[in-house]
Amino acid sequence: MSEWIQLLAAFLGSLAFAILFHIRGIKLLAAAFGGGLSWGLFLLLNRVVEKEAICYFIVAVLISFYAEIMARCLKAPVTVFVSPCLIPLVPGASLYYAMSYALGGSFVQGFERALHTLALASALAVGVIVSAVIMKLITGLQHAKKEKKHERI
Repeated sequence: MSEWIQLLAAFLGSLAFAILFHIRGIKLLAAAFGGGLSWGLFLLLNRVVEKEAICYFIVAVLISFYAEIMARCLKAPVTVFVSPCLIPLVPGASLYYAMSYALGGSFVQGFERALHTLALASALAVGVIVSAVIMKLITGLQHAKKEKKHERI
């Protein structure tokens, strides 16, 4: 039951950010669905993969592919989808605990938590970049194939 509440919260949180970013119509639902999907994928992967940062990376790659597909299907920029979709994965709690430890005088725990937060944020960023590069290569190969086909005719 708890997972369903988390998925609903991820969906609604992404929906709220999509509204904040002035996304309208079917794109709004696609962005919100992507947020729920991102958290669902994280929950599934977190059971299998031990390292949280690796989960974040894999989910970021998969969700970025989702955003790329939605952008092409709905004729919108990728950022319209990738930003709200990744909102549930933003490591806010980890950053909060890092600051809490640091302000409470537990500097070692605060520093460890800050490094963990940095690892999670970096995993998200690298996942989005990897996905974008792969999609760029795929579309580049498709365009090259079309140009080669037109040269033969």
